[in-house]
Amino acid sequence: MIRIESLQKSFQGSPVLRGVDFEIHDGETVVIIGQSGGGKSVLLKHLCGLLKPETGHVWVDDEDIVPLNERRLAPIRRKFGFLFQGAALFDSLTLFDNVAFPLREKRSLRETEVAQRVEEALEIVGLTGAGHKKPAELSGGMRKRAGLARAVVGTPKYLLYDEPTTGLDPIRADTINHLILRLRDRLRVTGVAVTHDMASAYKIADRIAMLHEGRIHAVGTPAEIQASPDPLVQQFIRGVADISQEVPSGNTTLH
Repeated sequence: MIRIESLQKSFQGSPVLRGVDFEIHDGETVVIIGQSGGGKSVLLKHLCGLLKPETGHVWVDDEDIVPLNERRLAPIRRKFGFLFQGAALFDSLTLFDNVAFPLREKRSLRETEVAQRVEEALEIVGLTGAGHKKPAELSGGMRKRAGLARAVVGTPKYLLYDEPTTGLDPIRADTINHLILRLRDRLRVTGVAVTHDMASAYKIADRIAMLHEGRIHAVGTPAEIQASPDPLVQQFIRGVADISQEVPSGNTTLH
């Protein structure tokens, strides 16, 4: 599991994370929601050591990764696959070579083994036979799937998704949602996704966590979040500008 304790991070003196405490359990998919610029992607990058906090701890499988140097972080990072917001493909490389890139960096596999694992990853995301194409030849949805193939090719334990449906029409976005669920079930990975897309959040999440003013404001299942009496939660999930608008009544408990 991943455990985050009292995490604080600032940029140029401006606080972004103000004391985040949260746990991500083995095998679940957690979706982090919250306003733009509120620190969701920053939090995501702390989970695999791409960023270091000023204070606080990030425990990955009972090891605090915050004090680790780059050499000691390397085996931790190999537990993670990361889908970046824009897929972050190399324009000059074919799809096959993009997916193979993290395997070749390790320099521990023969090329025949690399090829086998790349083809398996492409098959998982529905891109069999597209390995010869360049990113410019791919649609937005195909680029997202290519990014997912690269994220899973190293057989990670954890998958991190940064805005996986951003820029996609509703049909292609739902294709990505189904793919995330398929990866969870087929590879049995633990997933953490950052998104503004509430339809996606409700579909893929076992739990939803709302980040507000640098802290975790509410956590619950999709049904609990939808039924929450908290005005801040309702304002965000309904996309309303006026926080005083009517919200559901009740005493739903968030865990």
